Amino acid sequence: MIKVGIVGGTGYTGVELLRLLAQHPQVALHAITSRKEDGMPVAEMFPSLRGRVSLSFIEPAKAPLTGCDVVFFATPHGVAMAQAPELLAAGVRVIDIAADFRLKDTAEFERWYKMPHRCPDILAESVYGLPEVNREAIRKARVVGMPGCYPTSVQLGLMPVLAAAKSTGTPLIEPTGIIADCKSGVSGAGRKAEVHTLLAEASDNFKAYGVSGHRHWPEIRQGLSAIAGQAVNLVFTPHLVPMIRGIHSTLYARLTLAGRATDLQALYETCFAGEPFVDVMPAGSTPDTRSVRASNIARIAVHRPPESDLLMVLVVEDNLVKGASGQAVQVMNLMLGLPEEMGLMQIPVLP
Repeated sequence: MIKVGIVGGTGYTGVELLRLLAQHPQVALHAITSRKEDGMPVAEMFPSLRGRVSLSFIEPAKAPLTGCDVVFFATPHGVAMAQAPELLAAGVRVIDIAADFRLKDTAEFERWYKMPHRCPDILAESVYGLPEVNREAIRKARVVGMPGCYPTSVQLGLMPVLAAAKSTGTPLIEPTGIIADCKSGVSGAGRKAEVHTLLAEASDNFKAYGVSGHRHWPEIRQGLSAIAGQAVNLVFTPHLVPMIRGIHSTLYARLTLAGRATDLQALYETCFAGEPFVDVMPAGSTPDTRSVRASNIARIAVHRPPESDLLMVLVVEDNLVKGASGQAVQVMNLMLGLPEEMGLMQIPVLP
């Protein structure tokens, strides 16, 4: 059995990791940390885990993390890079769900996250954890920085047209002027007390945020540029919608002459053929967020608006699963040589 530790087990991504790992057939939960809740049984805070998780939270300094095979960080930014050197030296693999190992440029990281990067050497060797793009590199990695929830949806939505251009040398979309119009449920803000996530503030309301600049923008730009093999730029506008879970991203890009002559539905179906967690919907579909709730699936629909030269792609995912903890378990499976789908085949929850 694989010994797994979780640093920061009291937030939404932490409890989602617990839900998934508690039913993983090859995982033994070894340590779950929390400074504030040291000594509290996990199932006391999260009754949904009664009978499935018997551990108690433990202060990070006392946690036997170096005895784990892999440690997940479900923590605020800055925590993983402080602890990663010791864990890696002990032979522990590290998977960070926060942003410490996402941006490869330390200056860019420091600009957007307002803190110095403490281990640029580890950042240099880290792998970006989007399996559909970096599967083989993830298999060999010691440390993986997981994508953000919005960046996962945008990169998957544009991957086929950008990857096709990289492989053939013929661009299918213009690399600038891309628009990512994205909506997220309130759980994306985390499990903390803030006015804008109160029921009376978020319910019956719909608003954009981060319009002047959002820290997921440089990550999306970095990822799209890597997929395309050239610089890609976009406008990214996130919105908060009155639901708990889910992301819906509507992506627009201007097609080139080659793109207009391409069977885009067939391109997407071919690109994601065999991908266990990406579902390309039939032509004309409009996927909804509840069709992926509590699952590790991203559903994609491809459209050509009438009388236009635009590509429009609709992407839905659960922000806490494929957008965070589920994708992290997918990465763990790859790193440890397990079947990629193991422990992640839950059917979405309806209604």
